Amino acid sequence: MDISDNTLRSFFSSIKDKLPERYQRLVAVSMAEAIGHGGIKFVAEISSSSRSTIIRGMRQRDELADASRQRRPGGGRKKAVDAQQGADEALEALISPYTRGNPENPLRWTTKSLRKLEGEMAGRGYRISHVTIGEMLEKAGYTLQSCKKSHEGAGDPDRNAQFEHINRSCLAFFEAEQPVISVDAKKKELVGNFKNGGREYQKSGEPVEVNVYDFPDDAFGKAVPYGVYDIGANRGFVNVGRSGDTGEFAVASIRRWWEVLGSEMYPSAHSLYITADGGGSNGVRNRLWKRELQKFADEYGLNVYVSHFPPATSKWNKIEHRLFSAISLNWRGVPLASFEIIVSLIENTSNKSGLKVMSILDEKEYATGIKVDDEEIERLNIKRHSFRPDWNYLIQPR
Repeated sequence: MDISDNTLRSFFSSIKDKLPERYQRLVAVSMAEAIGHGGIKFVAEISSSSRSTIIRGMRQRDELADASRQRRPGGGRKKAVDAQQGADEALEALISPYTRGNPENPLRWTTKSLRKLEGEMAGRGYRISHVTIGEMLEKAGYTLQSCKKSHEGAGDPDRNAQFEHINRSCLAFFEAEQPVISVDAKKKELVGNFKNGGREYQKSGEPVEVNVYDFPDDAFGKAVPYGVYDIGANRGFVNVGRSGDTGEFAVASIRRWWEVLGSEMYPSAHSLYITADGGGSNGVRNRLWKRELQKFADEYGLNVYVSHFPPATSKWNKIEHRLFSAISLNWRGVPLASFEIIVSLIENTSNKSGLKVMSILDEKEYATGIKVDDEEIERLNIKRHSFRPDWNYLIQPR
């Protein structure tokens, strides 16, 4: 049966809209080979394919028959980003990372939309669509993220310099094998059968029953945990008080740490370096804190160096995320029904980094509102550092 040229042209025209390009080429190659001599030229005319395309198809028959590909490897138009050298670097320069907020978990962010980035890239000579820019960002490790609460307020201009000073001082003390501690008071806790945040495994349908309301009058008191964290040894000590969080209580907690742990771990110590927040019972302006530190220095013959963290930077204090966070995880979902339970939960705190914690109950009542007059301050043997003397000072034995 003879088939006219027009019929074959109609055939190729029909499969053009119905078959992928790979199969169209396979049909053309098969027909050219079946015709034999002159087949390439004939099929090229009726199929609107070039002779070179059919010849390449014959050479690449195995690749064309591979159902997983439409074109041979490397075929097709190049991606816009691949054809424009330096596009990745230009985009990275527009959205270079900025570190802020939480010190343990730094955030990479950009305020520019994809379309705005497309416009800025065009201004730099790169013609790349916003869709492709989105793919480039994803490949580079960027994702859309919402804001994360982590900024605590306006920073002091000397903030970074103080961090560097603290870091240098810690390294110097480590090298000299002298103790370095981070101190702070944890949040006060109502003692009683009250709901504690978090969840723990219980028998299904049998949750721990606690009071509906957290009325202070129903509590046995308030626990005031004051922590001392030995940065070099990864050891924690928590003095659980029953009264106010005062400067006297803060130094009493350091004294108890030294008596039960510090003096044994550092028998040759002549100095102690303390890093603390700038407010509260161990605050920069707390006179009682300094007076009690002088008594501590006199009693044990230690040179007590103190550095305070700048305002609104409490999360940088090591004790917060190396000790207190571990304690909160350990007692989650457990009612803090008594002081003994609180001490036991703190003492049984540990983590994968090898943290060990000791805790004791402080039965002493610490009076609030104690005033320290100017004469007492003048009698302190205190030497202030040349850089931010309000944040950095040394109290020596008298």
